[in-house]
Amino acid sequence: MAAAGRLELVVVRHGLTQWNRERRYQGQRDIPLLLPDALPGLDRLREVLETQTFDAVHCSDLTRCRQTLAHVTEGRERAWPTHFDARLRELDFGDYEGRTYDELKSQPFYRAWIDSEGQQAPPGGESTTDLRRRLDAWFADVVNGCAPHDRHRALVVAHGGVIRELRRRFEGIGFWEGGVSQAEGRRFVFTLDARERWQCSSSSAVPAPASATP
Repeated sequence: MAAAGRLELVVVRHGLTQWNRERRYQGQRDIPLLLPDALPGLDRLREVLETQTFDAVHCSDLTRCRQTLAHVTEGRERAWPTHFDARLRELDFGDYEGRTYDELKSQPFYRAWIDSEGQQAPPGGESTTDLRRRLDAWFADVVNGCAPHDRHRALVVAHGGVIRELRRRFEGIGFWEGGVSQAEGRRFVFTLDARERWQCSSSSAVPAPASATP
């Protein structure tokens, strides 16, 4: 009997930007990395990934993700097929992009958006349902490219909101529980169930947490 298929996605968030530091909503604004301040996190992530190989790379088409990918795969850029995909962009925060919580917190529409856990779209932006819809389409394309009895590993460079939404779907956790820091992410492993549907069998932090000191 052929071995069951296995899909592994290493999904990481881009490195630090100036707007991250200022705690501004970035959304789909094309903000570059804050260099050299972003380098410690990027170097740590590159060290984690330097011994790993992948069958493909998927990356948001925004500059901060492209820069992150270039840094963490430096010297191996041409090793794997790379797909730049707008479906992996951050949630579109509409009128809130470029603004901070402190600037917005007294506005009723903003409070309603926060209380809805993103289900209500911000003015001029996307709801989390909109984000989930495009991520579902992207994930369907990924699994459709995986043979049922093969093993496939992919590196995915995306955004905090993308990882939050993937964790909500595959880990079943609450909206506010799925955040990850810049240049960090999650490793999702999928296997085929009895009806040959891909199911998430495990999720773990990337980089892995340091072992506790005895």
